[in-house]
Amino acid sequence: MTQSHLMSLAESTTNVAAGYGIAVLTQVLVFPLFGLNVSLSKNLGIGLVFTVISLVRSYLLRRIFNAVSPSPLRTPINR
Repeated sequence: MTQSHLMSLAESTTNVAAGYGIAVLTQVLVFPLFGLNVSLSKNLGIGLVFTVISLVRSYLLRRIFNAVSPSPLRTPINR
């Protein structure tokens, strides 16, 4: 059984949302090491942009893999 479009979106959203906090924390810690001094609000905005991109990428890849993977209903029965 394949995953519904809505469940694919829910899974991708949960995955990306969980990573958002880690991403922003990483930015706050790593950017200064490269001489980038960015305010917290700008870090949150940068994180949001990349989060949206990540969500779309994750959802589209999930749908592509679901489309190309063999389904038990479409696969001939080997006897």
